[in-house]
Amino acid sequence: METLVASILIITIFVVSSLILNNLVSNRIRANVKPIMSHLHELEYLYANGKLEIPYHSDYKDWIVFVTKEKDKDSEIILFSASNSKVDKSIEVISYIK
Repeated sequence: METLVASILIITIFVVSSLILNNLVSNRIRANVKPIMSHLHELEYLYANGKLEIPYHSDYKDWIVFVTKEKDKDSEIILFSASNSKVDKSIEVISYIK
C-alpha cells in the first residue's frame, strides 16, 4: 500500500512539473521577437541605402510588415511596424530623417 501511495505522489509531481515546463517553454517561444526585429532592422538598412521604396508592405512568417513615411513638425518619420494577430503583438521601429 505504501508503494502505491508513493508511486501516485511521484506521478502527480511529474505531471504537474511537466505542465509547468511546457507552459514556460511555449510562452518563451511566443515572446521571441528577435527574428522580426532583425527583419525590421534589415528593412531599415535597405531604406537607408536607397534599396527600399515606401510605402512597403510584406508578410514575414506570421507577421505583417509595413513601412510608411509620416511628417512630424520639422522632420520626416519613417515608421517600420510589424503586427502578429496570432500572438496579438505589435512592434514599431522609428527612424527620423531631416
